[in-house]
Amino acid sequence: MTLNKPQKNILLVEGNDDMHVVWHFWNHPHPGYQPFEIEVRGDIDKLIDAISTDLKSPGRETLGILVDSNDKPIDRWKSIAHRIKNAAEIQIPRKPKPNGTIINNVRPRIGIWLMPDNASPGELEDFISRLVPEGDAIWPRANQYINEIPEGDRKFKERKESKAKVHAWLATRKEPHRMGTAITAGDLDLATPIAKGFHRWLHQLFADTP
Repeated sequence: MTLNKPQKNILLVEGNDDMHVVWHFWNHPHPGYQPFEIEVRGDIDKLIDAISTDLKSPGRETLGILVDSNDKPIDRWKSIAHRIKNAAEIQIPRKPKPNGTIINNVRPRIGIWLMPDNASPGELEDFISRLVPEGDAIWPRANQYINEIPEGDRKFKERKESKAKVHAWLATRKEPHRMGTAITAGDLDLATPIAKGFHRWLHQLFADTP
């Protein structure tokens, strides 16, 4: 992708699905304008290990961190905060802010978003599930389909149930897409409160002048 400020403003994400969703999420209202680069680290351990290096990278102006909360949001938060404090002696809030955390009085600026909403356990797919249009006729059926799979036939872990439901729903689209492409295709609702909050966090972190 073409970037306006390569290497100065970056968003660290765990995997390719995260990158794909963020790119389409941002590009939908801002086609051709992306003031940050998205860097995939592969998994949460590699992402956390990379924080020290990325904070100290020459010319870095803004560092965003996007990770899944998984089962224990506060533990995930503490892991990230601990790494930032050790790397740059920066004071991090004791808990994430509901609308995404941004620390402006440091360089580089730091932003942290825990999927899905900075408070609930979950991951990217839990965020996407809350973008399914209200009253969608297929969403309850996708949930029912996954819920009724016998325990012995399930090939996914319990905490991946939301992922299974989202992908079951995506498979029913007129032209089935990945999660990110479903945003651009208009299959997901970016006017929901959680979508507006995430967009506001991205914009304040990377596009606004503090």
